[in-house]
Amino acid sequence: MKIISPKEILLYFTFLISMVSFAQNKSDRELILIDKYWRFSFGHLYDTQKDFGHAEGYFSYLAKTGFADGPAAPGFDDRAWRKLDLPHDWAVEQSFSEKASFSHGFKAAGKGFPEKSIGWYRKKIAIEKSDQGKIISLKFDGVFRNSKVFFNGHFLGTEESGYNGFEYDVTAYVNYGGENTIVVRADASMEEGWFYEGAGIYRHVYLQKTNPLYVIQNGTYVTSEIQDNNAEVTAEVTIENKGKYKGAIEILQTITDASGKQVASISENAVAPDFYKTAKYTSKIKVNNPLLWDLDAPNLYRLFTQIKQEGKIIDSYESNFGIRSIKFDPEKGFFLNGKSIKLKGTNNHQDHAGIGTALPDELQYYRIKKLKEMGSNAYRCSHNPPTPELLDACDQLGMLVIDETRLMGINEYHLNDLKRLIERDRNHPSIFCWSVGNEEWNIEGGIVGERITNIMQGFSKSIDPTRPVTVGISSGFKSGISSVVEIMGYNYMGNGDIDAHRNEFKNQPGMGTEEGSTFATRGIYFTDDSKHYQSAYDKKPRPTFYSIEEGWKFYASRPYLAGMFIWTGFDYRGEPTPYGWPSVTSYFGMMDVCGFPKDNVFYLKSWWANEPVLHLMPHWNWSGMEGKEIDVWVHSNCDEVELFLNKKSLGKKKMEQYGHLEWKVKYTPGTLEAIGYKNGKKILTEVQKTTGNPEVIKLSVDKENPSNAIVSVITVEVTDKKGLHVPTANDQITFSISGGKILGVGNGDPTSLEKDIFLDDTNLVPITDFEERKSVSVDNANQSALEDANGWKPAFKDRDYKNQASAYIYRGKFELKNNLQSNIVDFFYKKIGVNESVFVNGNLINASTDDPQKYHLDKAVLKEGTNFITIRASPLQKVKDWDVMNTDPGIIKVVTPSESWKRKLFNGYAQIIVQKNEKAGEVTLSASAKGLQTGTVVIK
Repeated sequence: MKIISPKEILLYFTFLISMVSFAQNKSDRELILIDKYWRFSFGHLYDTQKDFGHAEGYFSYLAKTGFADGPAAPGFDDRAWRKLDLPHDWAVEQSFSEKASFSHGFKAAGKGFPEKSIGWYRKKIAIEKSDQGKIISLKFDGVFRNSKVFFNGHFLGTEESGYNGFEYDVTAYVNYGGENTIVVRADASMEEGWFYEGAGIYRHVYLQKTNPLYVIQNGTYVTSEIQDNNAEVTAEVTIENKGKYKGAIEILQTITDASGKQVASISENAVAPDFYKTAKYTSKIKVNNPLLWDLDAPNLYRLFTQIKQEGKIIDSYESNFGIRSIKFDPEKGFFLNGKSIKLKGTNNHQDHAGIGTALPDELQYYRIKKLKEMGSNAYRCSHNPPTPELLDACDQLGMLVIDETRLMGINEYHLNDLKRLIERDRNHPSIFCWSVGNEEWNIEGGIVGERITNIMQGFSKSIDPTRPVTVGISSGFKSGISSVVEIMGYNYMGNGDIDAHRNEFKNQPGMGTEEGSTFATRGIYFTDDSKHYQSAYDKKPRPTFYSIEEGWKFYASRPYLAGMFIWTGFDYRGEPTPYGWPSVTSYFGMMDVCGFPKDNVFYLKSWWANEPVLHLMPHWNWSGMEGKEIDVWVHSNCDEVELFLNKKSLGKKKMEQYGHLEWKVKYTPGTLEAIGYKNGKKILTEVQKTTGNPEVIKLSVDKENPSNAIVSVITVEVTDKKGLHVPTANDQITFSISGGKILGVGNGDPTSLEKDIFLDDTNLVPITDFEERKSVSVDNANQSALEDANGWKPAFKDRDYKNQASAYIYRGKFELKNNLQSNIVDFFYKKIGVNESVFVNGNLINASTDDPQKYHLDKAVLKEGTNFITIRASPLQKVKDWDVMNTDPGIIKVVTPSESWKRKLFNGYAQIIVQKNEKAGEVTLSASAKGLQTGTVVIK
């Protein structure tokens, strides 16, 4: 099996970047990633005052165009908001709470937490005057969830689902040559799934510029037919005309291989579609001796679609694709490029330890590579459209994919979501099947399920006839969906008689879309329900569920079954079956939430991978259990395995196909050794040694981490003085970093309630009881007058703006609950007048040099509890009677610096994810703990 090296990935990305740059230089198209430098703050689900007064205006954004208010207004002051880069998941940043959602891993966000269910994002961008005449749009890969987007105060639309990508045309609203404001309000109060989903803008965002005559979003559809040693590539392109151009155009289609070499090209004349109309154009392109996309050789091609107008290239659009054939046979299973392939798959949700759903692109590759190392060749997106970068990783690393929509149904909500999924993803060669549903128990076994499936299946075929459709079914395999779905998806063999169903529907191919659902805690070998720990030995978990070994034996021995998808490849947040609080992650994964392997990984690797495997479990650190029997298992694909304890043979045993070996061994400290034999020859040795005490912290960078990667995955462990990994170590490790930042920490402990992310605690404290009185001047003298009780009234109430005083004195209060020495306190003034002077507790405060409307409040002028702020200013004047005057004096921002990043080891391991600074040459990460030698790693 060939695993693509970091160097190859780097070369491939270099090629893509060069080709994109070439194309952009030749056309008006630009696609600009705008993930950096956003502002963020929490709003409120139902209290409009806590939601920054949004939608309180007399004319709302739904009543009059451009009337966005609160944070959606372009002029809203967001200086006190937190700065961050995307992708961002605010749910993972929250603490755990027993009152929070079981499904979402007990994170204190979303429903039940109205103050943490609304997130506001704001960003300012410049758009050049030279862009006038282009189509300007915003592209979002996904926002969880129910997002509303505004641009320069104009409401663009709502996207309910947290999994759909979407695009808005903002051409008419742009301030060309000036500043433009993007605002997103995400409402994560409602869950779409029964698993952790995160919250916020957790996928990429782009600004796109194109010619008015252009290829639409996801506007190419590339298919191929292989005949002998040639392939006929069909390239369908959809072009839209948002300009006034009428007449002839030329469509040039060029195919290049992974090295950038042109392998085929065709040019065809056409007529532009009418104004605001779209048209499809199809080209047939012959590729000689194509390099097929395969699991071990995931060869990719690139289609460059160019539109020429009067000889000039006005748009260029790039599409990755692969040339390959797929086929399901009801008797023989699945075929890729004519070769029988047993699907060795896993189901997976989209979150990762420490960072929730906001995965950097490098993490997508990390996770797919971990699955490939296990021998897996297929991935089911459970149960929603994935982020585009995951599919890119599967394309480039050679991983088959079942792509799944979120919800079954036949109305626009359901079918439009399915349409967008297929149109976005259908060029990915990794995708071999569409899934239109999963475990819809209410409809699975009846006529309603049949009807919906028939419609969704036919609808899918109308968009992409090249791939089959499946549904994962768990409530019996007899009628309803099971009788009409193209590829039968069996969810758990204990839920029905698979052989009986197959005998009734012999022309229907099938596969196990979910199997296993076993419980295991990494590094634990004795179940302890009081601690919520499940033994890592592969056991039958429940009456209707089967062990991993039982499942694979069943599917591997039946040629008519295409294969199986295990629930799950990785642990995930939420669904902590068979427990509840304080368990916060699942127990189902072959790997934990960090990607550290549990022992079941090695069972699968023995029978899924091609190389020899020998794995010995458990570890051999059992102090206090001397003389007691320990279950010793061996996972291997060797013919025979012999076990030794301190060089004494405990017997040689033959390996049953798809099985494992077991011994009962009385514990004695020392060395447990397994020797694997193939054809009578010793080929592998594996040992478990009793270690000494933890002494040294060891840090190691993921071995597949590309040298040009911005994000790196670091494994943290502890060794004894001889350098042996200590599998029972649970030390608290503290981290420090230079040249980069830490994105998140994890350790795979399903009951850990430690922080995933260590952030400065930011509180926005309002000014209350705001009053005013008239003043004859703005002189700073006569401070005692500020404390006079006479003449004060609520500020701005019944203000006659045509007859204002020459100056006003305002005063209000703000509360400091924890006035710590380390706190950073600033007042962000919002103009309620001119020539202002600001006092706090009677002390004159000077404005900051970098921002004349920001006032830093030194510790010496503040006190615990109630503080008083006074502002002297000349009033603002209305230019027009209907002008809305600002009456908000500003906000107090209190920042409590975070404690140091830290995490406990769990059974010997922890993980830390770091990101390199843009201009840093290298990153240095240090890890320390009481009584241990500090570990350091440098990432170039």
